[in-house]
Amino acid sequence: MKIGCHLSSSGGYLAMAQTAVSIGANVFQFFTRNPRGGAAKPIDRNDVAAFLEYSAANGIGPILAHAPYTLNAAGAEERVREFAEMTMTDDLRRLELTPGTMYNFHPGSHVGQGAEKGVELISDMLVRIFESFGKTPSTTVLLETMSGKGSEIGRSFDELREIIDRVEHRVDAVLGVCLDTCHVWDGGYNIVDDLDGVLEEFNDIVGLGRLRAIHTNDSMNVLGAHKDRHEKIGKGKIGLEAFARIVNDPRLANLPFYLETPCDLQGYKEEIALLKSLVNAGIKA
Repeated sequence: MKIGCHLSSSGGYLAMAQTAVSIGANVFQFFTRNPRGGAAKPIDRNDVAAFLEYSAANGIGPILAHAPYTLNAAGAEERVREFAEMTMTDDLRRLELTPGTMYNFHPGSHVGQGAEKGVELISDMLVRIFESFGKTPSTTVLLETMSGKGSEIGRSFDELREIIDRVEHRVDAVLGVCLDTCHVWDGGYNIVDDLDGVLEEFNDIVGLGRLRAIHTNDSMNVLGAHKDRHEKIGKGKIGLEAFARIVNDPRLANLPFYLETPCDLQGYKEEIALLKSLVNAGIKA
């Protein structure tokens, strides 16, 4: 099972990989820079080289880089959109040093402009970024499923598909999706009572081949609340039995699972062990 959690990047790549191994993880997620924005730390190429060697020896990967929360490619103000484009471009260029990395971002919020305008702005930004590389980046960009709070884009599989189509019809790039269990539940997709139906709907609209990662979070909220409050695994409204079905579903079995629950390292270690124990434990999808 490919499973890990969000880790602090303050100590560099090698430190994250060593921490992952110490808690039983073989994948991990990290912020590319402060989650509230700002400049990224300079990259230590010796650290990157040591990380790549350690990861190969310990079977770590794929790692998931998470864009800062302040990115809003659909913002109403031009300066907000420019910041998102500048930051993502810089992130993707830096991630060329770690081939095979995935890059996850929240598509954005249209802030009153309407969902269609928001989709257009997000798509246009991605096209410009991909074109600026002159080649397909080695990093796969993932759109995250969102809970639908406020004016978020990505609250439905249809909105994600529209962004994908608008980008891929114009530039040689392939987009993926990161499915967040808390977000889709809060967004109204009943993964507790109808996981099969939700995955079939995702496949019909987006395609399961585009699903590259699972953010594995319980939710403090009821189905369709359109909020975003993560809870520890088995302690929220999704519940442990649903996660047992999720980790045992053959359509998801080969995907990496990344925990973003409100835990410290010891808590993550326990959750990783818990989810591993559910695999092949007799509860089927």
